[in-house]
Amino acid sequence: MTKHTKQMTPCAKSSNRHPPASSKTAETILFPEVRLESTLYTPEQLQSAVFDVPQIALAGRSNAGKSSLINALANRKKLAKISAAPGKTRSLNLYRVLPDNFILTDLPGYGYASRSKQERMVWAGLIAKYLADNPLLAAVCVLIDCRIPPQDSDKAMVRFAIDNRVPLIAVLTKADKCTQRERSAKQREWSAFIPGGLPLPVSSVTGLGIRTLWDMLRSAARAIRPSDGISSQDSASDPACEAAHA
Repeated sequence: MTKHTKQMTPCAKSSNRHPPASSKTAETILFPEVRLESTLYTPEQLQSAVFDVPQIALAGRSNAGKSSLINALANRKKLAKISAAPGKTRSLNLYRVLPDNFILTDLPGYGYASRSKQERMVWAGLIAKYLADNPLLAAVCVLIDCRIPPQDSDKAMVRFAIDNRVPLIAVLTKADKCTQRERSAKQREWSAFIPGGLPLPVSSVTGLGIRTLWDMLRSAARAIRPSDGISSQDSASDPACEAAHA
């Protein structure tokens, strides 16, 4: 990616200190402003895109609840479109977080077999190019459905982050649909694949874990300076291609 020279005008902090409207148990959160900055459909668009701030990739299977989580993080209902049919996200959707000034990149969901192999490979190529050619990649946030066993596609994305020394944030989504015992069991199950930590249970419905997740995202973004960058161009594996075949 080329460097972005356009200066962004900082926005004032959001005064919204309320948890999501549907939440009964969520902690009070000072929500930042989250706005859609770019939508990229092709490698050519990605090549010409210009950014100068840290970026965190949101990766997960097509039904892992990425859109719902983005809306919960923004405390908005319709920022990211939620579809009843998995596999609708066919682009890279980049959201700027202000005033922190970093990017959350919603990657196309992987592992959805109902899409054609050719279409899945196009998505895989777009994901692979974004991850491999991005010196400002501050972290990969892997969203894992709390209700199902570890999937090969999710494990491939986790391996990519570990193998390329990209900070990993693992999140158990839809935690409200699992009991505390089930969540703990799933954390232990994933501990075999995630060295040094457990995935964070999060619910877009109740607000569980949203505040902690924001702290983790901000910490990852602050750890990288645009002039430094994190390069993963010498990656030993291609998680997107592995996920496309999973």
